[in-house]
Amino acid sequence: MEIVILIVVLLVVVIGLTAGAVTLARRDRPRPVPRSTGRTTTLPPSRPATDAPTEEAVAEGAAAPEVERAGGAGAEADVELGVEPGIEEETLDLDAELEQLLEAPPLVKPSFRERLGKARGLLAGYLGQVRSRGIDEETWEQLEEALIRADVGVEESTALLDDLRAWVREQSLQEPDEVLDALKDLLKARLGGQDRSLRLDEGTTNVWLFVGVNGVGKTTTVGKVGRQQQDLGHRCLMAAGDTFRAAAAEQLETWAERSGADFVRGAEGADPSAVVFDGIQRAAARGYDLVLADTAGRLHTKTNLMEELRKVRRVADRDPGNVTEVLLVLDAVTGQNGLAQAKEFTEATDVTGVVLTKLDGTAKGGIVLAIQNDLGIPIKLVGLGETADDLVPFDPDEFIDALFA
Repeated sequence: MEIVILIVVLLVVVIGLTAGAVTLARRDRPRPVPRSTGRTTTLPPSRPATDAPTEEAVAEGAAAPEVERAGGAGAEADVELGVEPGIEEETLDLDAELEQLLEAPPLVKPSFRERLGKARGLLAGYLGQVRSRGIDEETWEQLEEALIRADVGVEESTALLDDLRAWVREQSLQEPDEVLDALKDLLKARLGGQDRSLRLDEGTTNVWLFVGVNGVGKTTTVGKVGRQQQDLGHRCLMAAGDTFRAAAAEQLETWAERSGADFVRGAEGADPSAVVFDGIQRAAARGYDLVLADTAGRLHTKTNLMEELRKVRRVADRDPGNVTEVLLVLDAVTGQNGLAQAKEFTEATDVTGVVLTKLDGTAKGGIVLAIQNDLGIPIKLVGLGETADDLVPFDPDEFIDALFA
């Protein structure tokens, strides 16, 4: 019996020693470091931390004790007190940025030289060859090819070079630079002598109609012109005469809101003449200077659509309206195709001027010569970019100088 009791006691002692050893081993084992999940957690509000700086400490410039940003009393205090670390520095940065914007110089109108890179690039190779080889029969062939590729047109290119040859003989010009300077002067003379101003009569409700085929940028051009005229102090109304393209009215309304102009639209598919006339009556009643009337794009070969445009033109000229400009919007990329469009629209609506869009995106700038010399219609505005400030008056001298720069 005593032996049994002794054995039981020994077992209890062994078990106790083993348990103690295990406990000590667990205490000595290093704790694993928690891995970051990469997510930011917003802590709930809690009681103020006891180690937050007092008002006296803040007044004296004392810093709060360092705490772990992932949690702990310091982080909880930040959440409850609405403190956002770094907010003061960000505010200072925003103030400095705003100050820089306010002190920034005003936007500069784009120049032909910086925007006509494609057209100038097309001519550069030909002009370089002329300067390097001198004046011979091959030189004239190269100049003719350059003008035709720039979409001046075969007939106009031939007539232009015939005049240049005669001038070279008369003046006995020998140097390539002299001949190229003579070509520049001849081009400027052919583009000169036109009134490129936009007519705006005082004491009447002026109406400017914008016409053209689909996709040339009529609605955008109306919006840009309206913005510019508003900035000049004229009171404008935009009439959404394009009642067939679903987004045309919304697009024009956005331009009107941005520029501060008034706006009139009709139901989808409504008579465009009625919409334009409603806009004219509203403008006259409110004393506006100018009505800018958008029209639906139409192919110049569609007789019925061109007849509808004639009707819009007649209605817009009824009292109290006074049509002082009919602006044909052409895409410069279309080149000689624009010449055929110009002929048909001129016959239908008595076009008074051309707005040539996307001139910065094409090498076919020679179309300006064909339009003016074949039809006698002045280029009044050209698009050199996307913004309203990129629609600029056409300057023949600056245009030619940019091509030869």
